[in-house]
Amino acid sequence: MRLTSQSLMKGLVSLVFSATLTASTLVSAAEYSPNFKGTDISEFINIVGKNLKRTIIVDPNVRGKITVRSYDLMNEEQYYQFFMNVLQVYGFAAVEMPNGIIKIVRDKSAKTAALPVVEDDQYNGDEMITRVVPVYNVNVRELSPLLRQLNDQAGGGNVVNYDPSNVMIMTGRASVINQLVKIIERVDKAGDQEVDIVKLKYASATELVRIVEDINKEQGGKNTNSPLTPKLVADERTNSVIISGDIKARQRLENLVKRLDLELETSGNTRVIFLKYAKAEDLVEVLNGVSAGIQAEEKGGQKTTTQRRTGQNAVSIEAHEDSNSLVITAQPDMLRNLEEVIRQLDVRRAQVQVEAIIVEVFDGDGTSLGVQWAHKDGAMQQFTNSGVPISAMAAAAYQARDVTTTDYIVGSESGNATPITKTTPGDKSLLAQALGSVNGTLFGIIKNDWGAVVQAVSTDTNSNILATPHITTMDNEEAFFIVGEEVPVITGQTTGSNNTNPFQTVDRKEVGIKLKVTPQINEGNAVQLLIEQEVSSVSGATAVDISINKREIKTSVIVDDGGTVVLGGLIDEDVQESVSKVPLLGDIPIIGNLFKSSASSKRKRNLMVFIRPTIVRDGVTMDKISNKKYNYIRAEQLIQRADGVNLMPRTETPVLPEWDDRMALPPSYNEYIKQKADDKKTQQKDN
Repeated sequence: MRLTSQSLMKGLVSLVFSATLTASTLVSAAEYSPNFKGTDISEFINIVGKNLKRTIIVDPNVRGKITVRSYDLMNEEQYYQFFMNVLQVYGFAAVEMPNGIIKIVRDKSAKTAALPVVEDDQYNGDEMITRVVPVYNVNVRELSPLLRQLNDQAGGGNVVNYDPSNVMIMTGRASVINQLVKIIERVDKAGDQEVDIVKLKYASATELVRIVEDINKEQGGKNTNSPLTPKLVADERTNSVIISGDIKARQRLENLVKRLDLELETSGNTRVIFLKYAKAEDLVEVLNGVSAGIQAEEKGGQKTTTQRRTGQNAVSIEAHEDSNSLVITAQPDMLRNLEEVIRQLDVRRAQVQVEAIIVEVFDGDGTSLGVQWAHKDGAMQQFTNSGVPISAMAAAAYQARDVTTTDYIVGSESGNATPITKTTPGDKSLLAQALGSVNGTLFGIIKNDWGAVVQAVSTDTNSNILATPHITTMDNEEAFFIVGEEVPVITGQTTGSNNTNPFQTVDRKEVGIKLKVTPQINEGNAVQLLIEQEVSSVSGATAVDISINKREIKTSVIVDDGGTVVLGGLIDEDVQESVSKVPLLGDIPIIGNLFKSSASSKRKRNLMVFIRPTIVRDGVTMDKISNKKYNYIRAEQLIQRADGVNLMPRTETPVLPEWDDRMALPPSYNEYIKQKADDKKTQQKDN
């Protein structure tokens, strides 16, 4: 490498300047007097590391020149802090590793490095550290924004709050972090935890707390959550008011409470209480029982001042049905107790919607084949399981034949008899009745005074019944639901002597789908249901009266809100086979089928009943359920309207209007008169 005289001169000057800096910095083995002017920061770090005999690693992004001057002598600790101060001024930080090595990085990169976590203020300079500070009386979430403003966030500082442990995690230079810790110690102080208890004599604690809180809200504005804001709590058991907060605020509220706790005048012992949800008639009996119990307890103790002065213990509780209100006359303490009972009872009761899902699937198959023989002289083969008996068919055919008769008329002149033939039609009603009962196929053969009837039938029955009756009722209130008809049933009959003046007594029996339920909402979302479910139908007539099919379930179950429970089920399968035959002849292979009748049937039925309760606690939920059911019916009507009416293409089926939550009020009188006038003018223009 070739060096010019100019470059050689610059190298010698630099070497001499470095030696001068080293000599000027080191005064003795334990004291330093640093003086740097326009020195590259890398050279400055190198000199400090050599003087302190420390290994220092410099980040490549650390660049620049520094100028500092000191007129004091420093020991080794002061010299190290001076080094940290210079780095902080120029935007760099020193991160001391556990092995003693020091890393010089930019401020912004220091907070992500492995900084030492310290417990106390053992570091007081510009070292980068991390401290975890527990907070006991203040919410760290509210404290952290304040500390972030005081910390050097642009220079690598960071403040994080951890809510579960209520601690602050702070990263930054030791001097700044120690200052933040002192601020936390000043702020984190327990407030005045003293409380005052004011025992009331006449007023209700709950009502008095409500009045005072309203006053505080109006005076305090938005600062109702401040620690200086006093708090009041009503103790209903002892009729006392508990006051906490600043001592001056407590004294002010205590004076206010005592001034409000005054005895009512005699005319104020009668109170009219309007109810929101409960019925006044139902509460009268309950309140009478409560007042009687309180009076029984007071007989064994001392009477109040008012009772000793007036000598009155009577309590009057009356219900006003038209306004659904209670009129109570009693002493102030008794009146307070009754008002508290009314407040707890007059609440919105939950409702329960119960849906019963009934599914019945029926499948039945049947086959019969029979041959019947008959002879005109009386021989006959007849089976009851082969449809229409051959004897009934023969008798009906005999009655239906035409009868021809011949009459002779004798002439008066010639004396000869003239024959006249007359044909009388037979009675075909019996034959029509017999043929009307034929099921399947039937054919007959008549040959040489013998007749044969062959009847064969195969049946296949399938049915699928699904019913979803649902009913909504209040908690602990019985509800009844029925969809069906009333069928007359004979319950008795009487005839007089000689069979005269007969009469019958008839009762009406409900037949259809019945649902009777009494729900009880337990704590949580469970519902106890007392259920009576019945499905009945008329199966046919008997010799005495009609017969009714009935399937009934009576049970008590507990179901979660919105859950489904199976109440009961029936799965049965019935297979029947019958053979009627002539002895010996019916046992002959193949040919024996001409002397017997066979019938087979198979019936299978599946029946299941499900119950699903839904708790309705507010009007919004009830509105959603009603909206869903309403739109379902309207959708079915729209489908029917789209399909149209058969053979009446211009006829439109009715459709429910769209669901509208807004209440449609009728027009006022003036609006009504104006609308009528406008309609009349429009009609005149059209004419």
